[in-house]
Amino acid sequence: MQKVMKFNLSVQQQAPGDSNNNRVWKWHIQDPASQRLTWNKPPKSVLVIKKVRDASLLQPFKELCRFLTEVKGMIVYVERKVLEDPAIVGDESFVAVKKTFCTFREDFDDISDQVDFIICLGGDGTLLYASSLFQESVPPVMAFHLGSLGFLAPFNFDTYQSQVTQIIEGNAALVLRSRLKVKVVKECRERKGGVDETGLILTNGEAETTRRTMQYQVLNEVVVDRGPSSYLSNVDLFLDGHLITTVQGDGVIVSTPTGSTAYAVAAGASMIHPNVPAIMITPICPHSLSFRPIVVPAGVELKIMLSRDARNTAWVSFDGRKRQEVCHGDSITITTSCFPVPSICFRDPVNDWFESLAQCLHWNVRKKQNYLGSEEEEY
Repeated sequence: MQKVMKFNLSVQQQAPGDSNNNRVWKWHIQDPASQRLTWNKPPKSVLVIKKVRDASLLQPFKELCRFLTEVKGMIVYVERKVLEDPAIVGDESFVAVKKTFCTFREDFDDISDQVDFIICLGGDGTLLYASSLFQESVPPVMAFHLGSLGFLAPFNFDTYQSQVTQIIEGNAALVLRSRLKVKVVKECRERKGGVDETGLILTNGEAETTRRTMQYQVLNEVVVDRGPSSYLSNVDLFLDGHLITTVQGDGVIVSTPTGSTAYAVAAGASMIHPNVPAIMITPICPHSLSFRPIVVPAGVELKIMLSRDARNTAWVSFDGRKRQEVCHGDSITITTSCFPVPSICFRDPVNDWFESLAQCLHWNVRKKQNYLGSEEEEY
């Protein structure tokens, strides 16, 4: 499968004898519709992601798994906690199929080299969860709309057999959804000292600082907010090492083009097609009339730190998960990841995106203006 799509720029000089003798700059832009799913060899294994304890997904999940194992002969990977659902445990007719599954546990088992593609059953959150399971290369993802919104899930489950067959045969378009690589460095301060014979802790008043580093791959957005505090958040935003602004408000959203249609658009940002290489910075309720959302190139490095004079700490979350406190001395570094999510299209990247805008967000929905006839023009 082709996983790397490049945006190329070439420089060409005009032919000798041209009186102007100028350089000609030409942009060679990859056509989004040309990104196709191609298999080097037929896929043998599939990861099925299902929203846990959602009764409405039990029947589609069972039908899909039977089809994959009995008809297509696929090796099916399922998360262990999905099979612990009482409704699945108590279904005797599903026991034979369940015995063929390969199971894994989040944060414990690495299946990145064992899965050929992924099928998601649910809403957009299911796709976000699937992305979080892979910290490096992500298999192609086929998402069925069985949730509440489904902006990122273009497939209808009614015709799942023919659609899954097309994917197995390699007949589909792809959109490479960029992710953010996030590094969080937290300062941990510990008092120096010891313990005497009675068990009393002795300290000399000095603090020893250690650093703890965590990394995340984020598909939608990184959100830094004021948390439970009633004060404004006060965080410094750096771009390639230079302080560009201080965010004073409820917080700031750093999102991918895919995430531009999530929290960011609710905070007043523009919507960016996922093929555009960019990072969006959107303030949340800024205490400034001139602080508008901005779009920066995908290649920059952003850093967020609590301002020195901030009255309170901040909180950060990654695609709505792993929420944690940000204290003085902590830093959040954000760059574009080298490992995008290959999302399988129903038709193609452009048509699927506008279809989602219309169906899910009702973009530019308005009653049409009545035609004005020639006899009415004078009124």
